Amino acid sequence: MTHSLKITFLGCGDSAGVPRIGGDWGECDPADPKNRRTRPSILVQSATTTIIVDTGPDFGLQLTREHIRTLDAVLYTHDHSDHVAGIDDLRIIRGRMDRNIPVYLDATTYKSLSDRYGYMFHQVSRFYPVMIETRVWGQSDFGKTQRIGDIDFIPFEQDHGQGNISLGFRFGDFGYSTDMRNLDDKALSVLKGVKVWVADCADYAQGHGTLHADFPVVQRLNAAIGAEMVYLTHLKMFYDYQKMVAQLPQGYAPAYDGLVINAKI
Repeated sequence: MTHSLKITFLGCGDSAGVPRIGGDWGECDPADPKNRRTRPSILVQSATTTIIVDTGPDFGLQLTREHIRTLDAVLYTHDHSDHVAGIDDLRIIRGRMDRNIPVYLDATTYKSLSDRYGYMFHQVSRFYPVMIETRVWGQSDFGKTQRIGDIDFIPFEQDHGQGNISLGFRFGDFGYSTDMRNLDDKALSVLKGVKVWVADCADYAQGHGTLHADFPVVQRLNAAIGAEMVYLTHLKMFYDYQKMVAQLPQGYAPAYDGLVINAKI
C-alpha cells in the first residue's frame, strides 16, 4: 500500500559548512538564510517511523532545530567525518528512549566507526553502556529492498573517487546520492525512475574533481535516471543560492537546510 514520506534536509553544505569557521561566507550572501549550510544529512519520516541519514558535526543542532526527540534508525553513507562526527549525540536519544539505536552501515564504515567511537559500539566501561545496535550490510544487501518500521528503501554503492565507496539510498520515488563522483550501471538501475533525486554537486562549477561530481556529471547521470527534479547538495561557500537558481536549467535547484520534500513509497 502506498504511503507518504516527509524528507527534510538537515544539512546540505560541504565538509566545512557555510559560513566556514571565523565567518567566511566566500561568494555566498550572508543576508540570505538559504546560504547558511550545515553538514549534509537528511531526515526521513513516515507517520510512524523516523530515520536519519548520517550524523555530521552539526547533528545535535539539526535535530533540535527540527524538534526531533526519538529515532528508529540511522543509516550511514560512509565514514568521512562530515557525515559521522556527531555520533556521540546519539547518547541523548538512546537515553531518552531507553533502548539502543539501530545503525545500518557497510563493513568499512563499521570498522572505522567502531575504532574511532568504540564506546558507542562496545562495553568499554561500566559507566558507558552500549548505545548502538549494529546492522552491517554485505554485498548481497546492496540493490535489495530493506525495511525499517513502515519505510522500505534500497541501499546501493557509489563511486566517491580515489577508491572510496559511499552508499546512496532510494526511498520510493526519492533518491539520495550525497558524496559521489560517479554512478555505475547498478546504481543507476536502482535510481532509475525516481521523481526527485538529490545529487552531490560539491564541484558544481569547478570541473570534475577527485571526490565529488560537478554539474555536467549530474546532468549526464540524470539522463539515465530520469528524475523530474534534481536538488544539488554538498554545496560549498563558492556557490550563492540565488545565483545558482538563476543559472540552473529547469528541473534543477540547489538544496537548502530545512527544505522539505514529500515522497511516495
